[in-house]
Amino acid sequence: MDRIRTKKPRIAVIGDLMIDHYIWGACERISPEAPVQVVSVTKESQLLGGAGNVVNNLLSLEADVGVFSVVGDDATAREMRGLLEKLPLRELNLIAEEGRKTTKKSRIVASNQQVVRYDDESRDLISLGVQYQLIEALKRGVFHYDMILLSDYGKGVLTPNLTQDIIALAKAFNKPILVDPKGKEYHKYRGATLLTPNKKEAMLATGMEIDTPEQLTKAITYLKEEFDLTYSIITLSEDGIALLDQDVELIPTVAREVFDVTGAGDTVLSALGVALASGFGIREACEFANKAAAVVVAKVGLATVTLNEIEEYTHLLSRGDSESKIKDFDEVERIAQRLRAEGRRVVFTNGCFDILHRGHASYLQKAKALGDVLIVGLNDDDSIRRLKGEDRPINPLEDRAFLLAALESVDFVVPFSEDTPYDLIKRVEPDILVKGADYKDKEVVGSDIAKEVVLIEFVQGRSTTSIIQKITKGGGLCEGG
Repeated sequence: MDRIRTKKPRIAVIGDLMIDHYIWGACERISPEAPVQVVSVTKESQLLGGAGNVVNNLLSLEADVGVFSVVGDDATAREMRGLLEKLPLRELNLIAEEGRKTTKKSRIVASNQQVVRYDDESRDLISLGVQYQLIEALKRGVFHYDMILLSDYGKGVLTPNLTQDIIALAKAFNKPILVDPKGKEYHKYRGATLLTPNKKEAMLATGMEIDTPEQLTKAITYLKEEFDLTYSIITLSEDGIALLDQDVELIPTVAREVFDVTGAGDTVLSALGVALASGFGIREACEFANKAAAVVVAKVGLATVTLNEIEEYTHLLSRGDSESKIKDFDEVERIAQRLRAEGRRVVFTNGCFDILHRGHASYLQKAKALGDVLIVGLNDDDSIRRLKGEDRPINPLEDRAFLLAALESVDFVVPFSEDTPYDLIKRVEPDILVKGADYKDKEVVGSDIAKEVVLIEFVQGRSTTSIIQKITKGGGLCEGG
C-alpha cells in the first residue's frame, strides 16, 4: 500500500457516466386501481454509476483522477456535473451532446426490496464531432497521466473509432490502457494492455464454453492473441482471476461473506489500474484486485474500497504469517489512525522479549484482553545492549520479532532503536498503555499520551534472567538442549 500512497497514481477515466437514482419508501397496501404495491416515498438519493463508480473507487484508493465523458444537454447532465464537481478531481471534461439523454437508472425500493427499475437514457453512438472533441481533450492532457481506464457500459460513448483512437494515443505516449468491456464485439479494444471480462462476458466474446481448465486456457489465449493484448485475464467471481502472461495461472481469492456483487467489476478495473500505475507486476496487481473485490462484495449496493480496508483484509488473511505483522513506524501510525477512526481500542506495550517464555505469553494475553488490538514495541539489539549489557540480547531482533508476531495475542510488532518507546507511542496514541506491575509508583514512559495506564502482574519465577542463569549453571538441561 505504501507504493500506492507514495506514487499517488494519476489515472484518466473515459466511459459511460450515469446516475443511479434510488426512491426509498414503505409499502403497506395494494393499489385499488391495479394489483400493484403502493409505495409511500420517504427519501430519494442519487449516486454516480457506470464509469462514475470507477471514479469513486479510484478516489477511495487514493488516486489522482481525471474524467472524460459525454452527456446530454439536460437536467440529468446538470445533476451529474453537480455530483462530479463535489469530488477532488484532477480535471473534469464533460462534453454535452444536443438531443442526447444522460443515463439515469431509477429504482423504487420498498421495505429494502427493489420493486422496479426504470431507465431514462440514450444508447446511440455519440456523433463524430463529439468524438473529435473528446479525443482532443484527452490529447491535451494525456501526458499528465500514468494510466488510462475505459469503462464501457454500452451507452454509446466508447464508439469503435473513438476507442481505437484512444488506444493509439495511449500507445503513442506509452500509457497502459485497461478496459472493462461490454458486448461481444471486442475488436474495438484491439491493442489494449488488458481487458477485464468476467466468465460470462468472455464466453460471449469468444463463443466458447468455459467449464473446464482446458476451456479456460483456450478462451483466455484466444482473447490475448485475437485482440493483441499485453496480458489476458478473466475474472472468475469467488474463484479469483485467471491470468495469461507467459502461462495461464489462476490467482485465487478468499472472499468474505458475499452480500452484493454490484460494482465488483468496477472495483477490479480500478484496483488493477491503481496497482499497475504504482509499479506492481501483473500478478501482484491481480492479487491486489482480488482483495479489493473481496472487500466490496461484503458490502451492500454500489460500494468502494479503501487502502486501509485492503490492509485490514490482508492482515486478516495472513494472521498465520508472522512477518506480515511486523511493521515500521509509518505503517503502524496509519494502522492506528484507522483503528481509532473505527472506534477500536488500541493497546500498546513494549519490551525486549529476548527469550520468549510463559511469563511473556501470559502478560501479552492479559494485555490483549484489555482492548481490540495489541501493538508491541520491540527494542532493537543496540538498545538492549545499552540497557542490559554487551552480552545481551541472546536472540537477534529478527528472531525476537518473528516469535512475538507468531503469538495469537499480538496483532503488530514494531521494532524501535531508541532507549524508550516514547516516539513510537506518540505515533500510535494508544487507548491503553500496559506495563509490568514492577512499575508501580514509577513513571511510565508515554503515560502523558495514552488515555489509560494498566499494570499487569508477571508470572512468578518466569523471566529471561532466570532462564539465562539456569542455562549458565547447566541447571538440569539435557546435553545439546
